Amino acid sequence: MSTPMSRSYDTLLVEEHADRAVVTLHRPEARNAINGRMIAELHHVCEDLERDPRLLLLTGHGEVFAGGADIAELRRRGRDEALQGINSRLFERVRRLPMPTVAAVDGWALGGGAELAYACDIRIAGPDAVFGNPEPGLGILAAAGACWRLRELVGESVAKQVLLAGRNLDATAAHACGLVMDVVPADRLIAEAHVLLDRMARSSGLALRLTKLVTDAPGAHPVADDLAQAVLFEGRDKKERMTRFLAKNEKNEKNEKDEKDEKDEMNGGPE
Repeated sequence: MSTPMSRSYDTLLVEEHADRAVVTLHRPEARNAINGRMIAELHHVCEDLERDPRLLLLTGHGEVFAGGADIAELRRRGRDEALQGINSRLFERVRRLPMPTVAAVDGWALGGGAELAYACDIRIAGPDAVFGNPEPGLGILAAAGACWRLRELVGESVAKQVLLAGRNLDATAAHACGLVMDVVPADRLIAEAHVLLDRMARSSGLALRLTKLVTDAPGAHPVADDLAQAVLFEGRDKKERMTRFLAKNEKNEKNEKDEKDEKDEMNGGPE
């Protein structure tokens, strides 16, 4: 069961579930291009998810994820707007959300649309997904994270093919280089994304948050590992989960022993 979030949105379709928010980029007249209004509304979504941490599923309306940033708006922006990092500040905020984020991408994810997908923790793709950063062809660079985040995701060689040579990564190529976790039929894309979220939702929420925090921390961080683990070791959730795990194992072992004993009796005793 889901209900719309209490805020009113013009460029997004937003629903919240008990353990997740589902956000659909919704500017069908502009291929879901990311404009200033959408940026502001996505900041509102981030604010809600920072206050009430939940999983996030991000997707695009129709047969496109996001065709890029709004070029008409970009053409009007100057040096001062560039220094404000209008898109990059949002995408970094998405990246730093407390709980895991999943982008379900089918159709075009270009320019800022690709960078928004790159900012999510995990991407799952439909068969028609295409990722690309054609910004140099418009006289600018991919300045909202692609120049460094894409290299971290797919390696320097593939990143330079996309950023410098204008290569687009279709779903097959994106999967081969690890940019997307899986490629699924278009009519199953959202359902499969929810299956992935369901799997994560079964884990401890605090463990997910701390795992993401430590994984995203720069450089070597054994002390961060130790501190995060220390918090989890003292939690009731850890004790309850491990108790259930051990009880289940004990029950399975007992069932296996009973089956073996029964089989031995049918065969005239143990060998």
